[in-house]
Amino acid sequence: MKKNDRIIGNYSSGKNGPLLFVTAGVHGNEPSGVKALEKVFAELEKTKPGIEGRIVGVMGNKAALEKGQRYIDEDLNRTWTKENVKNLDPETQEQREMHEIIEVLEEFPKDDYTKRYFLDCHTTSSDSYPYISVQDVNDNDSWAQKFPTYIVRGFSDIIYGAIDHYMSRTGLTGFVFEAGQHENPASVENHEGVIWLALKEANKLYVEQLSCYPECVERFTEKNAPSQKVFEIVYRHEIKKGDNFKMEPGFKNFQKIRKGQLLATSNGEEIKSEWDAYIFMPLYQSQGNDGFFIIEEQ
Repeated sequence: MKKNDRIIGNYSSGKNGPLLFVTAGVHGNEPSGVKALEKVFAELEKTKPGIEGRIVGVMGNKAALEKGQRYIDEDLNRTWTKENVKNLDPETQEQREMHEIIEVLEEFPKDDYTKRYFLDCHTTSSDSYPYISVQDVNDNDSWAQKFPTYIVRGFSDIIYGAIDHYMSRTGLTGFVFEAGQHENPASVENHEGVIWLALKEANKLYVEQLSCYPECVERFTEKNAPSQKVFEIVYRHEIKKGDNFKMEPGFKNFQKIRKGQLLATSNGEEIKSEWDAYIFMPLYQSQGNDGFFIIEEQ
């Protein structure tokens, strides 16, 4: 395999098995997953546990990560459309980043592995429990059920061009993992924990072999993760170009809301809830075109 500085780590103990392809920092203001992957690969190289197959950790939006901002020209997690993938003359920084990530994935063809899994690591601008965002296609949902946290369905059915939508339609099984708020140290703990669990479930890692066990797993599973519940997205508030949108302060991810409650203002107009439900991904950062979502428990 050729050297690629986008690859954070690449580990195998030489046994045949699945590929676990982990991406982090697809948004440049979300470095938590990158830090977690660096810790995971340092531990793998230290203890050299046996696994089936291979884990590869890949940096997402390198240019935006270097600047600590969400993106340079456009949201990298909206560029993964069929049109952009076919276009071999990318027009933006994010489209170039996308093609470079695809090039890395293509270095690990499906015929070399018994199965291919993906895990895309993110964080949120608001305070949040860790949760899985899963597209209910192929065997993604049954795979997500193996992990002890909230599960949200429907994001990639509403948002076109997300990386997990691309991974799923090209035959990989997996999900997005949102570890918590951007700057919260617990987000790194949660990312590290879910990566170890993915290695356990996909690659038959015996986590007891790790020198950091049990803390590196239990900080997520015992300390931070909520009991598993499943939610469905029922509404998305889109911020259109030129909109002056402001979320009301103090909302947390998965907070209960009531019908008639003031949620935000847009262009001077109040936006009130039409649901007795839960607020999801309220926007508290300058970049982004998703003001908030409404979710209902299944």
